[in-house]
Amino acid sequence: MKCSARGCRERAEWALRWNNPRIHEPDRRKVWLACAAHREHLGDFLAARGFLREVDRSLDA
Repeated sequence: MKCSARGCRERAEWALRWNNPRIHEPDRRKVWLACAAHREHLGDFLAARGFLREVDRSLDA
């Protein structure tokens, strides 16, 4: 599986599970995949908006 960062073709190592509480049910999770180089950037983007719920090294999304 590939990283979700725009233009990145690296293999994903992380699953960033998130939801937008204004439009999603509390238990619903969407998943962005991240390589090691983009994990922090994508996580910071989601966290700044209050969307990040979980970060997991497992890719069983």
